[in-house]
Amino acid sequence: MSGVTYDTGALIAAERNNRQLWALHRRALERGILPTVPATVLAQAWRGGPQPLLSLLLKGCRVDPFDEGNARLAGALLSRAATGDVVDGSVVVGAAARSDVIVTSDSDDLSALAEAADSNVRIVSI
Repeated sequence: MSGVTYDTGALIAAERNNRQLWALHRRALERGILPTVPATVLAQAWRGGPQPLLSLLLKGCRVDPFDEGNARLAGALLSRAATGDVVDGSVVVGAAARSDVIVTSDSDDLSALAEAADSNVRIVSI
């Protein structure tokens, strides 16, 4: 397994105690891989209330900031893919730069963006 990037669906799966997601997370950590959560993904999944399982997952992740450079790259990618989901764009831009596997519940949209990015990003559905 290379690096791992979680999208919003992965964070929601963690909060719902999805066994597949937690097993994947455990394997990543056992292999010394610290999964990445784009800041945009965290914003989309976080609801401000008690989210104990999501909070636990985040303790074993790195949050990737979304700065001006990433915003420009994501915007250009969205234009090439003729789509508009900034969060999905940020996931693919970061994962492509790190050669990460993307863990998602939305493989169709992310696959289209990965293709538009001309990257070899692999997508794992949960």
